[in-house]
Amino acid sequence: MKKIRCAIYTRKSSEDGLEQEFNSLDAQYEACAAYIASQRAEGWVLLPERYDDGGISGGTLERPDLQRLLADIDRGSVDQIVVYKIDRLTRSLADFAKMVERLDAAETSFVSVTQSFNTATSMGRLTLNMLLSFAQFEREVTAERIRDKIAASKKKGMWMGATVPLGYAADGRSLKITDPDAAVIRGIYDLYLEHRNVRQVKEAVDAKEIMTPVRTLVSGRVKGGAAFSYGHIHYILTNPVYAGRIRHHAKVYPGQHEPLIQPKVWDSIQEHLRSDSAKDRTFTKRNRDGARKSVSRLAGKIFDQTGDRLTPSHSKTSKGLKRRYYVSHRLIRGSAPRDPSGWRLPAPELEEKVAVLINRHMSSPEFQAGVLQDATTEETAELGIKLGLLAEPNPSTPDDPRDVHLALVDRIDIAPGKIKISISAEHLATALDLDQARIVDDLLKVASPFQHRKRGVETKLVIGNEPIEIDETLLRNIGRAHRYFDMVCSGKTFGEIADAEGVSKRRIQQLIELAFLAPDTIRNVRSGKQPVGLTSDWLMRHAFSPVWSEQREQFTAL
Repeated sequence: MKKIRCAIYTRKSSEDGLEQEFNSLDAQYEACAAYIASQRAEGWVLLPERYDDGGISGGTLERPDLQRLLADIDRGSVDQIVVYKIDRLTRSLADFAKMVERLDAAETSFVSVTQSFNTATSMGRLTLNMLLSFAQFEREVTAERIRDKIAASKKKGMWMGATVPLGYAADGRSLKITDPDAAVIRGIYDLYLEHRNVRQVKEAVDAKEIMTPVRTLVSGRVKGGAAFSYGHIHYILTNPVYAGRIRHHAKVYPGQHEPLIQPKVWDSIQEHLRSDSAKDRTFTKRNRDGARKSVSRLAGKIFDQTGDRLTPSHSKTSKGLKRRYYVSHRLIRGSAPRDPSGWRLPAPELEEKVAVLINRHMSSPEFQAGVLQDATTEETAELGIKLGLLAEPNPSTPDDPRDVHLALVDRIDIAPGKIKISISAEHLATALDLDQARIVDDLLKVASPFQHRKRGVETKLVIGNEPIEIDETLLRNIGRAHRYFDMVCSGKTFGEIADAEGVSKRRIQQLIELAFLAPDTIRNVRSGKQPVGLTSDWLMRHAFSPVWSEQREQFTAL
């Protein structure tokens, strides 16, 4: 009788109770082990290796022990997966479809102890698809219910958690005023009423040496004790909580807590801030040359492998168009203008790709489930909703969603082949209304492969797993060149080839030169790794050496 090697997989969504001597994972394992023992007559054998994922959602396949199990399946060491319920394996129908393909390739199936079906049969797969559809539906309905509950509670003016504003302390579903922080908030509002300018308020606060409160995180690290930033002061002046109100997305409701600032005073400050903002936009909309002003969102935050800061710079084309760059400071300082280790990166492209990387990182299930210490299921679901809204355009503000993600950047380090992004815990807490003390710093680091392909002073950026663009035109022309060369070798003239192909003789003469490209150059073209300037147009307008070593040297300079 053939032995069927069985592996038990267990999972629990939350970490509650995992510290107990006998927890939910152990209960699942024992039930599955008993089921395998009952099938001993069929040749079922329990493998000694355990695969347990505690505190991880079933909405993602990125689970350590599940990935280890799938790797063992690929190696052919597992014939059957045994689970307590199918939702322990996955709650996503799309993930299940991918998993079934992988299991089929390894001739492996799985069995649920409490649900009588086997994926080795077509009826079992149909039943499983139906159950997974309902599991996914249940998860989505739960998220909607949580979102509706939060909206209804905030409409009643209740405090629903997240970051407690400075000057208050949480008091159940409300807030209570706390000193001396409340005095700091009132002082900032008084300074604005006196100066009517946020910049001057910032200068006054610095002159009085008022610092942010010192807090000790769960990890033991101490934060705070720094000067108030311009953005922090602006956030305090525009936070409706201080007027006794609760904000939910774009709507504001009367709160159940006592206001720190009289609502009429707060409303008058908002009107003044809006009018100042409109004036600033009108004033800065056009510079003296009549061109639209551009802002380098990452100024002062990017550093290269030598520790040198990348400085915003720009140039103008012959048509008067302005192009922005981030340039290693040593290249524009004049001390090392030809330093090959310096960087000159196109600003709009870099900013867009950094924003995409941050959005992708914060949209991952690992980030949403782990960025808040000891997060409840409701908090995790609410965080997912907030992150989704963060990436969407807000019709009530002129900000681009990319600007919102770029504002979260604390520091970017660029080196050949890699880019590292550090997200500011303070800015993240402010943007998502979170408790900064609970943010897990380890999840605020984003690392990704980074390539730049130069063409003179221009650079093409490829970040992360972004697919490299293949020059299909160049590939086709190389193929034609080899076909034309074969015809010449068979004794045909350029004129005969032109007549047979329906193209001009001049075209044949231009393209046939591509048959002498070095094999490694052709491989680079196939994989999209050739220099940006190596195109069909360039090759047909410029003479290049048929000697491969000379070719490589010539193409490297592009």
